Amino acid sequence: MGRTMTRKKTARPMLRRCLTATGQVQGVGFRPFVYRLAVGLNLAGSVLNSPEGVVIEVQGTEDGVEAFENRLRTELPPLAKIVGLTVRDLEPTPGQTGFSIKHSARGAGHNVLISPDTATCAECLAEVFDPQDRRHLYPFTNCTNCGPRYTITRSIPYDRPQTSMACFKLCPRCLAEYQDPLDRRFHAQPTACPECGPRVWLTDKSGRNLAGPDQALEVLARRLAGGEIAAIKGLGGFHLACDAGNQAAVTELRRRKDRPAKPLGIMVPDLDAARSLALVSEAEAEWLSGTTRPIVLLRKGHGPGPAPAVAPDTDFLGIMLPYTPLHHILLDHYRRIIGPQRVPALVMTSGNARSEPICLGNREALSRLAAIADFFLLHDRDILIRTDDSVMRVNPAGGAPLVMRRARGFTPRPVFLAQDGPCVLGVGPELKCALCLTKSDQAFSSQHIGDLENLETLGFYKEILKHLEAVLEVEPRAVVHDLHPNYMTTGLARELAAKRGIPALALQHHFAHIHAVLAENRHQGPALGLALDGTGYGEDKTIWGGECLLVDASSLRQERLGHLRPFVLPGGEAAVRQPWRLAQALLWELGLSEPGRRPWPWLKDYGQASRFLPQMLAAKVNCPTTTSCGRLFDAVSALLGLVLEISYEGQAAIVLEKVQERSEDRAYPCPVLDGSPAVLDSFELFRACVEDAEAGVPAPIVSRRFHLGLINGLANLAERMGHETGIRTCGLSGGVMQNLTMAVELPGALRQRGLEVLVHTELPPNDACVSLGQAAWGRRVLALKGL
Repeated sequence: MGRTMTRKKTARPMLRRCLTATGQVQGVGFRPFVYRLAVGLNLAGSVLNSPEGVVIEVQGTEDGVEAFENRLRTELPPLAKIVGLTVRDLEPTPGQTGFSIKHSARGAGHNVLISPDTATCAECLAEVFDPQDRRHLYPFTNCTNCGPRYTITRSIPYDRPQTSMACFKLCPRCLAEYQDPLDRRFHAQPTACPECGPRVWLTDKSGRNLAGPDQALEVLARRLAGGEIAAIKGLGGFHLACDAGNQAAVTELRRRKDRPAKPLGIMVPDLDAARSLALVSEAEAEWLSGTTRPIVLLRKGHGPGPAPAVAPDTDFLGIMLPYTPLHHILLDHYRRIIGPQRVPALVMTSGNARSEPICLGNREALSRLAAIADFFLLHDRDILIRTDDSVMRVNPAGGAPLVMRRARGFTPRPVFLAQDGPCVLGVGPELKCALCLTKSDQAFSSQHIGDLENLETLGFYKEILKHLEAVLEVEPRAVVHDLHPNYMTTGLARELAAKRGIPALALQHHFAHIHAVLAENRHQGPALGLALDGTGYGEDKTIWGGECLLVDASSLRQERLGHLRPFVLPGGEAAVRQPWRLAQALLWELGLSEPGRRPWPWLKDYGQASRFLPQMLAAKVNCPTTTSCGRLFDAVSALLGLVLEISYEGQAAIVLEKVQERSEDRAYPCPVLDGSPAVLDSFELFRACVEDAEAGVPAPIVSRRFHLGLINGLANLAERMGHETGIRTCGLSGGVMQNLTMAVELPGALRQRGLEVLVHTELPPNDACVSLGQAAWGRRVLALKGL
């Protein structure tokens, strides 16, 4: 009788593996996710936050450890993002069982990204509106998947003592959630409830209490519905709010804020309300309802919209959805109060006086906004970092969205660079300023700071510089500034360099623009660049702004290949504020010193000044020379009588773009003139506008022909320079690229001519990107010098 042989199974070998994850992995539910994953796979080990990242050690069977690593990469929590994952095998620890979450480790230097502030998640929102939930109508509800991050963070590691929640001691129930690895509030640093967390209240201008936590938001909603103006403390600062459907309230807010015409952002409760006011595509709906919740520029709808005073100059509305429980609750009350016949929409504009930074503190707001707001909604969760709302628009041609202002929801997310390098500070320009610090292969561009035209904004700038240096734990080895000698940022850069014993380097404004778009696209070789904006101090000490450049991000070779035909700004800054001066200056360049068949549109209001202008032009008194593309738009707008004097930057060009007759397909001539550098003859382009306007051609047709002519001229200039240099890549940057027509049609015209086009995908093309270009260039300077 035979015997049945059985083979004894050999135990699979035990593995122990250490994984260090860097990126956006702290304060986003990453450690609870690791815990649940490890426990589910019967692995032993631990996880902790450290300066190097999140350090994970797992021990178990080979299959279990391999499955853990694979799922770690593919099943991340909603807000987590792994940038780097280093893996090494360790000797197994005999007899170890269980998996634990250890306390965070402190130390110098780190590879952790702070999460941006994130919109309220569906689970938290359900709790807020559940009458049986203990967080019912609590405006500070959050969890590891949502809520404040950057605006409440002092330092890394991202733990409660390093946030503005440190002063709020957790109640027993919140503490139990905070300590339970299986709860979605495990180590949610801002977590709180009505019993232990921040509270809201309503006051008048003097700070006298009008309503406590239980009634404040409903009373606020009633007073807004009654036509009053409120200052509302939110996530990254204060908003100034009023009923978006009340023309009188919106007009009064504009008067008090000294903002006559610039479009105002509005907040609506949901996508249905947004679709009642505007045309919303699928891509736009995703941005509106996603985790970042920027203001999205949407084309106005065909039905009744908000008050005309909300956005008088444009066919677009800036709409956002609520991104905190406070906003959700406010709009819920507001919708119920105004009834179903109206669309619930509130103006939510930055809580600041003109040209000042957004307010973030209670006392600061009561002092600075008392002349604007009728009453104040305050709370006692400190905002540590001022952060305004981001603004973007979806590109109808597809591809990346067009970022108009980068702040809440995006900052401090880095721009990833092509390679590692030393820390360099780019201080930015003067207008639309943001600063940039590099670290390893990442560039951290700050949130929108604004125009550095006063000490308050300079103070805000210094706050952000100090904070970013602290949370990134970096020390710049060089600082790069604009070529303009009188910018506040230039003086600041030189002061910092002298104090710290590091070099201060100067880079011309428009070359910085092109270095920025190359850095965003990780392009390291030579490229052409069209830098198109309103102003930038040139290497020849004139004002540049319509430039075709050669930039090599590797060798740092740079050359001005071409530009718009130079003209003058009669009165200097006065010509920027009053575009009719630009129109008359260009008419004078064309030999036209008197009106023809059609009176100049500005003679009625500016006749006396207009009569003196030829003398100023002939004597070249206070008439700086420029090649500005932005000023050319302004001149055409004034020529057509659309905008003779601006109240905000870009107003004349915005109105000119708005009136275009899109069915028109004829382009005005805009020839390229031979020379070194070559010249794009914008005078011929302007002459064609003049001739049609004189002949009575309607402004919409003139506007369209101008846009098409300029696009063709710029594309032809780039094509010619491409043939001469052998370079087939062209980057686009500058504030003119925020013009939707230019952003959509210029890249198409360049591609038709066989050029590869690089555009901004993460930063605005306006001056907010300049600091990135400065920092990227500065890193390469240090590398080439061996520093």
